[in-house]
Formats: sequence, structure tokens, C-alpha cells
Amino acid sequence: MSLTQWASELYCTAFNMQQIPPAKDYEIVFVGRSNVGKSTLINALLGRKIAKVSSKPGKTRSINFYNVRTEPAFSLVDLPGYGYAQRGREERKTWWKMIDGYFALDRPISFVIHLMDFRHGPLSNDDELTAWLDGMEMPRLVVFTKGDKISRGKQRGLYQQYMRTGIDSLLPPFITNGKNDDDMEKLRQGILQILDEMIKLDQSGR
Repeated sequence: MSLTQWASELYCTAFNMQQIPPAKDYEIVFVGRSNVGKSTLINALLGRKIAKVSSKPGKTRSINFYNVRTEPAFSLVDLPGYGYAQRGREERKTWWKMIDGYFALDRPISFVIHLMDFRHGPLSNDDELTAWLDGMEMPRLVVFTKGDKISRGKQRGLYQQYMRTGIDSLLPPFITNGKNDDDMEKLRQGILQILDEMIKLDQSGR
């Protein structure tokens, strides 16, 4: 299987609602708890070091917009990590207000990619986010990160354990390890498959 490098570039970094750019293409939104490995996964997905990776959780405070020139083309929207305990109450409140404001805009959001740390599975913060997305009837794909932290022999049993919790995902959740490998290629194909189906549904007026 040949590995893909999607042509991409960062075209906007928004620290407040006024800086959010007009919609360009269909948008796929990445969400996940702080320190879930979101920037690492985005770099592996796009095949280049385009998102800043920090060892400090909660470092990203902006909404980042990336052009991804595939077929079909889309904008990858990277939301700040949520649930970082050391943030003050007012700062967390401001964060939620900004994220809620983004979703309240009339954006062409196709679906959300909800990242979960494979070592821990869905935690209480993930359940809260899931309920919030359900309230907006927002479709989502679950992607597990840091799969390399669990041995291959234990991955299947842990995966089945998490699925028994009732995880809702457009496709069976993917396990990734932050590398541009065959697992990442399968994720790329899955993303484009879902996006193509969403566009067809949108064009049919359903």
C-alpha cells in the first residue's frame, strides 16, 4: 500500500470569534482532550510537520484551519484540547464559549473526528463531549490515538472493551500511533469515504 501525503497548508489561526475565516470548503473538525496527541495525529495524517506539538497539555488556545487539497477538498479545523484541569474556571468558560460559538455558526461541517487516548478509552470528559455533539445531531468518527503504547496482543481485547461502552462512530473506530503508516492510510481512506457520502447526502437535499 502506497503512503499518501495530502497537499495542505495552515491558512488561519483564530484566537477569538472575530478571527474565524469565512468557510472555504467542507469542514472536518478535530476535537479531543488535552494531551490526546491531536497535533501529532494531524502531522501524520497530512504527512508533514504542520501542527505544532507541545509536551505541555493545554498549550493550544486557538482554532487552526488547514486547507487539505484532496478529492474532494476540505478544511481541517483543529479545535483546542478540552478538559485541562490546570486551566482556571474563567479560562475554561472562555474556551467553551468560543467552541460553542464556532459550532453555532452556519459552517459546512461534514462531521467531527473525536480523538480518544487508546490507553484510557472514553473518559467522563469524552462522554460530556459526546452528549454535547448528540444534542447538535453532529455525526462523528472516533479515532484512538497512542495505539503504540499498547502491545498488539492486548489491543483487540481493549478495543472490544471500549466498544461495549456504546461508542457511536460513523465507521468502526481507527487505532493510530501518530506515524505515517498503513494504519494512517486506512484512516485517510475512511475520512474521504465519509466525506464523499456526506457531500452526496448534502447535494441530494436530504
